[in-house]
Parts: sequence; C-alpha cells; structure tokens
Amino acid sequence: MRKRVYKKLFSKFEWFTPKGILFGVVSLVLCVWVVLVAGDFFGLAPGRGREVMINISKGATVGEIADILKEERVIRSSLLFKIQARLSKGGYVFQQGGHLVGTGMSYRWIAKELCGVPDVSEDETIDILIPEGYEAGQIAETLEKRGLVDKERFLELLEKGEFDFDFISQIDRKENRLEGYLFPATYEIGLWETEWDIINKMLEAFEAYVVPVYEEADTKYSLDEVVTFASIVEREAANDSERGKVASVFHNRLEINMALGSCATVQYIIKERKDVLSNADTRIKSPYNTYINTGLPIGPIASPGVNSVKAVLYPEDTDYLYFAARADGSENVFSKTHNEHLENVRNLQK
Repeated sequence: MRKRVYKKLFSKFEWFTPKGILFGVVSLVLCVWVVLVAGDFFGLAPGRGREVMINISKGATVGEIADILKEERVIRSSLLFKIQARLSKGGYVFQQGGHLVGTGMSYRWIAKELCGVPDVSEDETIDILIPEGYEAGQIAETLEKRGLVDKERFLELLEKGEFDFDFISQIDRKENRLEGYLFPATYEIGLWETEWDIINKMLEAFEAYVVPVYEEADTKYSLDEVVTFASIVEREAANDSERGKVASVFHNRLEINMALGSCATVQYIIKERKDVLSNADTRIKSPYNTYINTGLPIGPIASPGVNSVKAVLYPEDTDYLYFAARADGSENVFSKTHNEHLENVRNLQK
C-alpha cells in the first residue's frame, strides 16, 4: 500500500523528469541561500569571525553604510540590513567615525555598534608597526587584526594590483610579486585608506629609503636580487651587528657556486619557522629552496630593512663560509671550514 502511495506521489510530481530535477536543484540552492542569509542576519555563523574597521562618514545614509558593510564582507545582504535598520523602533542614529565590528555579529548588533561611541574618530590615524623580516602574509594579518584591511583583498592586490613604480616593472615573477617590497616601518594609517592606499604607501617608503641606497652602490646585482639577498640576511642575522658577516658568508658561497643553504628560505616554503629543519624539508622541490639550488632564490622571502640592504651592498671582508646559531638565538658563530662548523655545532648543542 505504501509503495503505491509513494509511486503515485513521485509520478504525480514527475520528480525524475528533467523539469523535476531542475526544480529540485533550484529548491535546494534556494534553501541553502536562505539558511546562509538567515544565519548571517541573526549572527549564527561566528566561524566567519574577524574584526573590520567600518568608517562612517558625516551624513552617510543607511544605504551607503549597508553597501560598505557588504563590500567589507561583514554582511551578506545589504537589502536586509537596510530593512532591519528602517523597521527598528526609533530608528538608528549612526555615529561618525571608525567602528570595529565582527563578521559573526547579528545585523541588529552591528547596527547598535555603529550607533555607539566610535573606536576611532574619523580624522584620527592608527600607528602600525611593520617589523623588519615580516612576510607579506604576516603584514596582511597585522593590518587585518587592527581592522584596516581584508587580508585576502590585500594579498590579491600584491599579486595583481597596478602601482606606478619603475622597480615593479623589473620584477619578472608572477607569484609573490611584491614580497620584500613592503618597507618595514611604523605607519600612520587613516580609516579612509583602502588596501591599495596602504600598499602604495609602503611602496613609496621602499622607493624613498631603499632605491637611493641601491643606486649609490656599485653592484653587479639587480635591485630585485639585492632585495632577495637582503631578505635572507634579514632573517638569518641574529642581531644588527652581524648582518655584514652573514652577508659575507652568502657572498663567499655565491662566488664559489656553493648552495646558500639558508634555513630561512625553506621556512618560507613551509610557512613555519621551525627551529630545526628535517631532511625532508631541505629536499622540498622549490625555486626558493637554497639547499638544493645554487644561487639566490627566485625572489625575496621577507621585507628587509635598510641595514640588511646595506650589508648586502657593502659586506664585511671575511673568509667565512658557515655560521650556526646559539640556542637562545642571541648570535651566530662563524667558521671558515666545514670541520670548524661541525665542531661549533657540537659545542652549541652542549
């Protein structure tokens, strides 16, 4: 009896015809969309959670604010936000300035946050320190944590964004294009500045502080090679006083076509700063792996400071070919021969 009822039901609605299948797929997609939007509206998807700085300008309308929230990926539906704001009792009075809001918040709580006292006044700037030796991904994370950028959009602009600097046209890489060129410094960033503005500001600093140092030097290396070289020195030197010695080790290795063997280049590949690399790590096939490839890697592995650039351009005159780090990371111990190096490693492990 039940089989007859089910057969009649499926026959009546023709579920397994092309039209029935299409209707089922459309219904499923619609249901998923409704669930996602409803979860977003009521703040039931905190897994997306990140904080974003939303700048409310003087006289901004509900529609303009809703569009900003959607563009910054804080909400999925600007229409629902506008409806919610306009149907609320007493309405909302959004406060001018910068407000930190979470992407996992309900639309109601987002609106309330935007009506509260701003975290930053509209004309105020935020000081952001970008340390020497940071990778582009770390810089993006630092800026995103302060609510100033969307990390994915920031990194995408580094790869595909258009910036008017001569040194960019000399970069041949298609991946990690601007790695190493985001100059490390403390920046004053305004709420009104976009991801493009912030990147452009860092590139301007690079042009102001690094390019003149390079142009004054007499070197056989291109600017990109110097930045690449300096990024390795930046990551390998334990302190400022030994940058010249570290640079000399790598210069000496390059002169005899010896692999640089830099742990920092492998750490860049695996995206993890291991204290000790495994044999498998050092055998990873990559143009960044200086254990299996001679010469410089394909590009920078971090943003070097001016002192590391100068160390590459004006290295100390030494016969060193090796160095090993102390366990506390305070300094490196340098040696001329492999046997001396192995002895130093044994002593440092005691």
